[in-house]
Amino acid sequence: MKLADHRAQTRAEFHERLKRIGAERYHDRHPFHKRLHGGECTPDEVRAWVVNRWQYQSRIPMKDAAFLSRVEDPQLRRIWRHRIEDHDGGIDQGGGIRRWLALARAVGLDPDYVASGVGVMPATRFAVDAYVRFVREMPLLDAVAASLTEMFAPKIHAERIEGLLKHYDFADDASLAYFRNRLTEAPKDVEFGLNYVLDHADTLEKQDAAAAALVFKTDVLWAQLDALWHGYVQGNIPPGAWRPGEGLLDAAIPEPAPEAAGAS
Repeated sequence: MKLADHRAQTRAEFHERLKRIGAERYHDRHPFHKRLHGGECTPDEVRAWVVNRWQYQSRIPMKDAAFLSRVEDPQLRRIWRHRIEDHDGGIDQGGGIRRWLALARAVGLDPDYVASGVGVMPATRFAVDAYVRFVREMPLLDAVAASLTEMFAPKIHAERIEGLLKHYDFADDASLAYFRNRLTEAPKDVEFGLNYVLDHADTLEKQDAAAAALVFKTDVLWAQLDALWHGYVQGNIPPGAWRPGEGLLDAAIPEPAPEAAGAS
């Protein structure tokens, strides 16, 4: 919503405006995350989250590549490109994507199945694709502003590490490496991204657009959890989405009961 007057907010005022968006709309407030972090998710609900969140994780470097393809300033490209390296990693040492697949293995999923994306819900796919398209098509300021959900990410990662370690047997240093790494990676990204937005949003019109971009990104994250809740907590799994029992490692498939094993 636009302010009543037409005066651009001060840097401090606009910063507070962005922080309020996170306080009101970031997905740490979603009931699915409260369920997950509180140890209330079933193993299959955790697996559904890992399968669907893969769609988002795998598209982060793609959206950053789309952003870089539009940037003419070499210095901005040099600063931004490490985000791709954080997620894709090197040839021999993987980044965030490989760490996410390690989490998939830990919860009993075949990493190749997860990486195929075949089990992703339509709503998840549409939300993530909308984010990539937004970054590819909108003004650079709006694209950077949309990334500022990273301002609120360290808190949710810390809560997630604590909750998963407390409540789930699969959780250990190796399986939660993605989240531990983001505790140090995200603040570096935030420092640059936030200063870029505060420096370049120098009119009320640009501030409104940047704030709307951040709201849009919180909607993208929230919509993914709405889909998970509807599909796997309430039991309305859409056609083509992952179903319990699919894509599991052999070790994760329960042994048949003796009477079933002997039946003909």
